[in-house]
Amino acid sequence: MTGKAPARLAMNQATVPRWTTAELIEGCARAGYAAVGLWRDRVAETGTEKVARIARETGMKVSTLCRGGWFCATGPDDRARRMDDNRRAIDEAAALGAATLVLVCGPAIDKDLVQARNEVSDAITVLAQYTAGANVRLAIEPLHPLYCGDRSVVVTLKQALEIGRSAEPPVGVVLDSYHLWWDPFLEPTLSE
Repeated sequence: MTGKAPARLAMNQATVPRWTTAELIEGCARAGYAAVGLWRDRVAETGTEKVARIARETGMKVSTLCRGGWFCATGPDDRARRMDDNRRAIDEAAALGAATLVLVCGPAIDKDLVQARNEVSDAITVLAQYTAGANVRLAIEPLHPLYCGDRSVVVTLKQALEIGRSAEPPVGVVLDSYHLWWDPFLEPTLSE
């Protein structure tokens, strides 16, 4: 990287996949970024405690941890396993000092999108309660409809907001222009 980044920018780890997590944090600190958005699998390669220490030592904030979610399950045991993983994700985000855990909600198990979205909403409602003591906010990321079959049944900003607003405490939304450019109701939904 050359030059200095504006101090309010965060760099998402997916943007520089060849860098280790330590290289990302240290490089972004040198470039003047305010924060980094990390991915759980990459943090696991180094270890949550070590990544948190590197971030503290460099003065780098962790804006987001990606990802929790994948809520739709094949049955009670699978649902319990997925919820346990999401609680671990919240704990990891808290340990890193991440303000937000990004939720990619996952695909429908049986192609019933309405039921899948209800399952997502129910799971997020439960998880929102878990965040109370963790100082981590959950944020749903709606994905482009092309990803509905394999990554997320939440594909519009309106769907994400409806699910997020139904939780207590309310859950936020992460906006990615790559995923939302097509949404015909994006502009009116943004002004709600």
